[in-house]
Amino acid sequence: MKKLPIYFLVLLAHAGFAQTITVKGEVKDAVRGKFLKSKIMYHSYPTGGISGSFNDSTYSFTIFGSAKYQITAEAEGYIPHTVIIDPKEAVNNIITRDISLSSKGGTVVLDHLIFDQGRAVINPKSFQELDELVAMMKDSPKVEIQLEGHTDNVGNPQANIKLSQQRVDAVKKYIISKGINKKRVMTKAYGGSQPVARENTEEARAKNRRVEMRVLKD
Repeated sequence: MKKLPIYFLVLLAHAGFAQTITVKGEVKDAVRGKFLKSKIMYHSYPTGGISGSFNDSTYSFTIFGSAKYQITAEAEGYIPHTVIIDPKEAVNNIITRDISLSSKGGTVVLDHLIFDQGRAVINPKSFQELDELVAMMKDSPKVEIQLEGHTDNVGNPQANIKLSQQRVDAVKKYIISKGINKKRVMTKAYGGSQPVARENTEEARAKNRRVEMRVLKD
């Protein structure tokens, strides 16, 4: 079947034959929260048949149909960040997805990476965030990363080191399964030796149970 031109598909969308969705967001410094002018690139995922870009701290574009889209923001001195949006996320035909960029030399916490308590089994709810990391690495083939595992400081310290290693190994295995060369993914386990919160509360312990990503080479 002959592929319809993009402009014709857009006309069909605006004529009501396909749902149109506005995707928009802001790019900010992850620490200071200030707007950050960036190169923002988007394309249909995973084929890249439809694409566009902005040089700004905000973005807005229209999509139609059921294809997912990949959005990547880059700025000098910062680690690139990729997100993947799904039309199913739309509320009133709008998807808002802000992007935070962390400075190079630091680490990025994989906020949505979930493990069963005391285990190294990745919860399927984590797959989208890991797929976004994979997409970033495919777009930047020279990037090498280190996955750093942390637990809370409850229990045996050696057992916590072992658990944090098993968790980063599980993340590495997932990334490799998506086509990333294993030589580009290092791992390091810290157990509970580097807490980010020291309060004796469950909320603080949950913050300390984390995996961080550090860019070693870009």
